[in-house]
Amino acid sequence: MSTARTRLLDLGAMREVIRVSVPLMFGMVGNLVLMLVDRICLARYSEDALKASGPAVFTATTVIMVTTGAVGITRSYVAQAHGRGDERGALDEGASGLVLGLLLSALLLLATPLLTRVPQLSGQPAHIEALEAQFLGLSTLYGSVMTLNMALSSYFNGMGRTRIPMTVGIIGQAVGVVMTIGLVFGRFGLPELGMRGSALGTLSAVSVMCLGYVVCLPRGYAAGLGRLMRQGVRQVAQVLWLRLRRGAPAGGSLSLEELGQTAFVWLAGVLGSVALAANNVALALNYAAVIPLIGLGMGCNILCGKAVGAGRYRDIPHIMRVTLTTSGVYVAVVAVLQIATPALLLSPFGLDGAGSAVTGHAVDTSRVLWTYSAAFMFSMVGSGVLECLGLARFGFVARIVLMWVLCVPTITVFVLLNRDDPDMLPIMWVIFSAFEAAMAVVCLWRVRRAVANEENRLHTTDPVQQTA
Repeated sequence: MSTARTRLLDLGAMREVIRVSVPLMFGMVGNLVLMLVDRICLARYSEDALKASGPAVFTATTVIMVTTGAVGITRSYVAQAHGRGDERGALDEGASGLVLGLLLSALLLLATPLLTRVPQLSGQPAHIEALEAQFLGLSTLYGSVMTLNMALSSYFNGMGRTRIPMTVGIIGQAVGVVMTIGLVFGRFGLPELGMRGSALGTLSAVSVMCLGYVVCLPRGYAAGLGRLMRQGVRQVAQVLWLRLRRGAPAGGSLSLEELGQTAFVWLAGVLGSVALAANNVALALNYAAVIPLIGLGMGCNILCGKAVGAGRYRDIPHIMRVTLTTSGVYVAVVAVLQIATPALLLSPFGLDGAGSAVTGHAVDTSRVLWTYSAAFMFSMVGSGVLECLGLARFGFVARIVLMWVLCVPTITVFVLLNRDDPDMLPIMWVIFSAFEAAMAVVCLWRVRRAVANEENRLHTTDPVQQTA
């Protein structure tokens, strides 16, 4: 990309965005399939397993997102080095990310006894708590491997080689599907482990991925680890501490977003059991709909990080416009389908067999889901660019204020005023979307300011002035 762009869009830039982003989308679709298989297996195994899986999976995901999100900042470090044309520097950045991943994985494993006590706070029957504790005890094991995988995949993603994580991910997910079915039900000559089998199935998937990443690493990666270790304990500690300061807010923001989504589900229950059931179906459809937007946002993060590394700050608005235009076309198509054919879209996510009341409210809700997708595409791009500039902390603070100080209390008041009225579910979604749009506005405002001042805080606590 050139340093100056006057056109709104060009096919070359769009091809580059799609080249980087599409493999990321396929990788996340694979994760969705693995998650659905896991949920279906537990639902069919026993009612107790299904009851225990919700809180257990939510708790594990919230904790693991902190470590994987923090290590994920490696992607931006590698992208900047790649943009500078410093291939050795990119290897060094990847090695630093792996060391940080090892440390956070160790901390996650040490937290296992604490995490297994969380079910005691739920007030569930003892046998449900025992199932939750079994899963959580194993979740730190697969979570630690996921943290390492994030560090390893961030090197390939930062280099723009996103097909490698896609391929490795699909292979691991395929293994995970087979192992989950086998270990939950005792199929394929495997032991029947129920709830524990679900966690071990995930562990098998991420372990295969980890092996795949190690096999695909370039020869110079180990040399990068050696160069890092030769710097001495004090210098290594400084490097990792700065990286943790830049990455932890990104992980915290993801975790808070997960908590916010969970709060939204619980608040929907205040509108009644019909609204809760309808919302669960609509939520699954919404998650599937935004997966491509997450991939496009990550692709924008990589390309903008590369531009920052090369000192081409004026390319950033253009990359963002191309990404948003591509995302906008996708959202427009999805909006038409959600409005015109909601029942068809909802049927794979649990609408079949639901009562007429649940079906009707799920259909009505699906017709406004596009408002969230439209807001999310802007906030995803904005937060991704902030991360590659080392400004993830700003997004973290904005998420706290908008989600927990404003959004959740507002929706709480709304549902309390409309208790047991499922007709209010679509309006609840519109309110939620409005706050996501506010998040987008705040992030984009900060991006504009950072680009104008040519800020790059990944390597320093102060803005770094670079010339284009």
